[in-house]
Amino acid sequence: MRLFTLIAAALALTLPACNRAAPPPAEPTYQGKAWAAAAKLRRGVSILSHDPIWRTPEHGNFQMRHLKIIKEGGFDFVRIVVLGLRRMDANNQLDPVFLGTLDRVIHEADAAGLSVIIDEHDFNECSRTPDICEPKLIAFWEQIGERYKNAPDNVLFELLNEPHEPLDADRWNAMLGKLIPVVRRTNPDRTLVIGPTHWNNLAYLPKLELPQDDRNIIVTFHDYEPKRFTHQGARWVKQFKDLKGIDFTPEDEARISDDFDQAVAWSKENDRPIMLGEFGAYDESGTPIEARARYTAYVRQQAEARKLPWSYWQFDGDFVVWDMKGDHWVEPIRAALIPSVTPKK
Repeated sequence: MRLFTLIAAALALTLPACNRAAPPPAEPTYQGKAWAAAAKLRRGVSILSHDPIWRTPEHGNFQMRHLKIIKEGGFDFVRIVVLGLRRMDANNQLDPVFLGTLDRVIHEADAAGLSVIIDEHDFNECSRTPDICEPKLIAFWEQIGERYKNAPDNVLFELLNEPHEPLDADRWNAMLGKLIPVVRRTNPDRTLVIGPTHWNNLAYLPKLELPQDDRNIIVTFHDYEPKRFTHQGARWVKQFKDLKGIDFTPEDEARISDDFDQAVAWSKENDRPIMLGEFGAYDESGTPIEARARYTAYVRQQAEARKLPWSYWQFDGDFVVWDMKGDHWVEPIRAALIPSVTPKK
C-alpha cells in the first residue's frame, strides 16, 4: 500500500510537468521564422499616423510615391500605423475605404521592396477601457487575419502598440491569450510583433508572458530615454511641455547602452528576437537639429552594434524625418539614421 502511494505521488508530480510547455533553451538558437524575419527588418520607419488618407485617400498627405522614396533613402521596412478601432461600425466591421487603402499601401510597399509591419495603434483607447477594447481588437485581428492570410512572409502583425495602465501586465497577458489564437487560426505561420505593457517599456519585459510553443514572435520595446531631452517642449506631456535647452549628455549615452544590453540579455535568455520599435526626438521643441541628429545617430549605432532591428518614429507628423511641406528629407536626421546611403534628389 505504501509503495502504491509513493508511485501515485510521483505520478502526480510528473504529469503536470508533461502538460507544461518546455522552457526556452539555455542558449539562444537564432533559428526559426521570427529570427529570420528580424534579420531582414534591419532599418524601418513608422508611417501614416493620423493621416487623412485613411478617411479620404485623395486628401492624404502621404502618397504611394513616398514608399519608393523611403526605400531609396535606405530603409528596409515600414511600420504602418493604423487606428483600426476607429474605422469600425457598430458591429465592429472595418470600413471598406480603410481596408482598400491598407491593401494599396501594403501592395505598393512590397513593390518598392519594403517589408511591412501592420501596427494596431489604438493604445490609449485600449488602455483606458480594456474590457471595451478587447472584443473590438479581437474583431480587428479576425478581419485583418482573414484578409491577409495569403500575404507574403514580409508582412508582420503588431497586435497592439504601447499597452499601459490600467491595461497592466496581468490584463495584457490575459488579452494576448485570446488575441494570439485568433490570429493563429488564419495565420499559423505569420510573424507577430508583441511588446510588454507600460508603453512597451523595457523594464516590463520580465512580466510579458508569451506561449512557449509559439516561437514566431518578435518582441518589441520602445526607448525614448532620456525623455527630458527627447520630449522637451512636447505639449501633451505636462512635465516636459515648458522644458527647453536640455542637451544630450554622455550620461544619457551610457544609460541607452545599458538599456540595450538588457534587451539583448533578455533576448538571449528567452531565445526570442527583439527589436527597437520606436525612438526619436521631438522636432518642434526648439532643440538644435544638430543635438537631435547626434542623439538619433547614437541610438541607431547602439542598436545596430547589437544587431537589433529598429524603427524610427516617424516619417512625418512629429519627430519627423521627412518634411512634407518642403517635399524632401530632413537630411540631418535621415543621415543620422542611414549614413551609408545618399538619396536621389
